[in-house]
Amino acid sequence: MPKLIVILGPTAVGKTELSLRVAEHFRCPIINADSRQIYRDIAIGTAAPTAEEMKRVEHYFVHTKQLDEYYSAAQYEEDVLNLLNTLFKTHEVVVLSGGSMMYIDAVTKGIDDIPTIDDDTRQLIKQRYEKEGLEPLLAELKLLDPEYYNIVDKKNHKRVVHALEICYMTGNTFTSYRVNERKHRPFSIIKIGLRREREDLFNRINQRVDKMMQEGFMDEAKRVYPLRQLNSLNTVGYKELFNVIAGEWELPMATERIKKNTRVYAKKQMTWYKKDNEIQWVDVDKMTVDEAVAKIVGLACADV
Repeated sequence: MPKLIVILGPTAVGKTELSLRVAEHFRCPIINADSRQIYRDIAIGTAAPTAEEMKRVEHYFVHTKQLDEYYSAAQYEEDVLNLLNTLFKTHEVVVLSGGSMMYIDAVTKGIDDIPTIDDDTRQLIKQRYEKEGLEPLLAELKLLDPEYYNIVDKKNHKRVVHALEICYMTGNTFTSYRVNERKHRPFSIIKIGLRREREDLFNRINQRVDKMMQEGFMDEAKRVYPLRQLNSLNTVGYKELFNVIAGEWELPMATERIKKNTRVYAKKQMTWYKKDNEIQWVDVDKMTVDEAVAKIVGLACADV
């Protein structure tokens, strides 16, 4: 049976180099599982693989979408499964690497078959949110889908908006589509998580942000600033630099805030991963790169 090696972990833990080394060992491609690296024109702020790195190993789902293109975890699931069906004809192993939790779950477990929202409905709810704010939408969700209202994060406007989009478009509750059934996959899955001690990880995050700034992150943010309302740019790094461009923050303050918010995101990632008992963890701060590669290869080659 073909095998999908999933290399995951929090931002800045070191997934890129280890994924490259493991893919080189198996002579296989890498499927990117980072929801922002999929977009073009934001390579610095998303720490996307460089041209040199993509020459070493063939990559998929890097810089494939325009910033204004709508893309979801459900679409990613379908696209990756179709791609794997082709890749496994010539490769016994494929590596999937990234830190986007929903994207990884979409491929490895499957997500509910929730209808794709049409543009008219999306624009309608978006305009209501921008005009009225979150509270009226929450009140409506309570009427239309009280079961989901009771469990939704009421501060997460994206989830509230999406649930209402489903209610409006289908006439059914969002809850009715959330069956949470694991889907069968015609390949084996090995999940390998990379982790570091908290202080080491946070230092790497701080150093990465400094490196991004040196590489021209601010110039990149200025280029995409006219598109700042797009969902693809609603992410750590760009939001803070947009405040600088708007004259609301000073750059040193924004840089420190990027570091802080990235550290917060890394903690959220680890909280998510802790719920998954299928992950085999590798403490990469306690070994050399060669040792880490050997460990991952050993785990990947073990019987499942």
